[in-house]
Amino acid sequence: MFNRRDNEPEYACLRNREPKRKTNQWGKEIETAPEGSPLREEPFIVNGDEPGHNMRNPMRYHQHGFYFNADNCIGCHACETACSEKNDLPPHIAFRSVGIVECGTYPAYRRLNISMACNHCDDPVCLKGCPTRAYTKFAEYGAVLQDPDICFGCGYCTWVCPYNAPQLDPVAGFVRKCNMCVDRLEVGLKPACVAACLGNALDFGVIEDIPDNRVQAALSIPGFPDPNITHPNIRFQQMKTLEREVKRVDSMPIRYHLNDEEGRYLPEVDEDKFPEKAWNLKKLLTSHEMAHVAFTLSVQAVMGAFLLLVLGRWAGFAPVAAIADAGVGKWLPWLMVIIAAFGLFKLNMHLGRPHRFYRGFYNLRHSPVSREIAGVSAFFAGLVGYAFFNLFDNAFTGALRELSAVLALAGMGFGGYYMYRLYRIKARPYWDHGHTGVAFAATALSLGSVLLALAVLAGGVYTAALGQFTGWLVALALAAEALALIVQWKQQHKASSEAAVSWVFMTRTYGHTFTLRMALLGAAIATALILGLTGWAAALVPLGIALFGEKLLGRALFFAVVVPTTMPGAYFWKNPGFIEHAREVGLADNPMVGVAYERHHPFRLDELIRTIRETTWEEKWDQFKRIFTG
Repeated sequence: MFNRRDNEPEYACLRNREPKRKTNQWGKEIETAPEGSPLREEPFIVNGDEPGHNMRNPMRYHQHGFYFNADNCIGCHACETACSEKNDLPPHIAFRSVGIVECGTYPAYRRLNISMACNHCDDPVCLKGCPTRAYTKFAEYGAVLQDPDICFGCGYCTWVCPYNAPQLDPVAGFVRKCNMCVDRLEVGLKPACVAACLGNALDFGVIEDIPDNRVQAALSIPGFPDPNITHPNIRFQQMKTLEREVKRVDSMPIRYHLNDEEGRYLPEVDEDKFPEKAWNLKKLLTSHEMAHVAFTLSVQAVMGAFLLLVLGRWAGFAPVAAIADAGVGKWLPWLMVIIAAFGLFKLNMHLGRPHRFYRGFYNLRHSPVSREIAGVSAFFAGLVGYAFFNLFDNAFTGALRELSAVLALAGMGFGGYYMYRLYRIKARPYWDHGHTGVAFAATALSLGSVLLALAVLAGGVYTAALGQFTGWLVALALAAEALALIVQWKQQHKASSEAAVSWVFMTRTYGHTFTLRMALLGAAIATALILGLTGWAAALVPLGIALFGEKLLGRALFFAVVVPTTMPGAYFWKNPGFIEHAREVGLADNPMVGVAYERHHPFRLDELIRTIRETTWEEKWDQFKRIFTG
């Protein structure tokens, strides 16, 4: 518990006055636990320290929040420094950061600084999304707290939060965030960032209890993401008049324009920051998210192949049913097991703490990630059972094989659906579109059918009928995906959201790569039509090459171009362009720059061989412990 001094200044102390309102501007009760609630009888323990009764805050069971007067913020970063000092944060992590938007030109230039941390929302999407249940919204002060010891470093909370509040430490491999300084609140003090504010820009207290000398309690200011996503507990005052368009000073090609109908500033593309059209293939294929590319492509391909194999056999579809009577019918399911296991391995090793993978099942009630993990795990277990019992030829093992198939199909349906749902994130508008589901289904059917046909071709039981079926299925799946992509482009490329910026990255930053992807898509559709019309086995291999290339580039672009609804950065701090530059030129080697290298690099065989050859056994053992124990 925080030790309060006897001479604490008045500006650092909470007001502790009864709120005049019973509900906040979102209609949520400000009192988090009414009188007589069992929650009020529980002790409030901070870091294992239970305070005495003389420390009990009378406003403990009321929703608290921040107040930010943008007119007063001078951009001194004292709030950042105080927060980092209190929480003993490394230089590359900050629970609170100051971003900048600007408008006008000299001498009529205006700049708006925005100090932002966790907003301890009424509807915390980080809490619902976290698969490990590391988050809790406490009745005490309405604080959304996160336990780093429970987190296994998947980073999904950083995807769903619109305000960049949870911080995934690339060095430590887990997430941390603002804790509202609840230890200070309990002894009647404001959070450290508020107490350190030089310009009286930050304030804190019971939500809707407007501080003295404030006349506004607005829900949004320029640069702040849509508050309807999470109902954040922060209120703003901004009396200075800005122009109808304001720009960010970081590298993100986003500006904000005033929408008179909604009465707030909405994001749009900043043409002045259009990047040059380029390939950026190396950057694309060595990104941190390549583990998700490998996982989704491999598991979806296996799901599609298994679905066609089982349903085709049950329906008596001759080209598929014949596989069971051939040698390929014995090893094909094991090939699927190997491919799916590769995807699961890549995904697990992507975690900051891969040895704690089992915690992914903790939040089945709320998290789509937990549900995806449960469904895919059930599918994989059923697939392994199917492959094992398929090795035997008797009635008992045959029944067990069919039961395994049912389990796998059930897991496929459940896990496949939540594999799609977990990307329908309001904080990432490019993903939040029906094209995502169409693309995932098309990938499963197209890659799965080609995988099945190639295996049959290798097993020597290929038939023209199977080739024609594969060709038409692939052509229809890819045509549906192309149509959905066109619809998505028409709806998003000029939208007032970050999705429009995603299309700028797609067609400019990765412009040549996107053109190649579309060329491969056209080639795959054409080859699939030839295969569907003729059944020629010779068309199957080029179809597989074109299809795999298109899916690899398309899925990598899916992860690379998404733009979250994050807060604006500064010239260096929280600036994506500067972060990338610092890592490229070596500035990140200086800890004071505030940029760290990614801990988990993409798997490269040459680096693995070099590491094995050039390190001692003690160094190898140390690296092994670092990877598997964090």
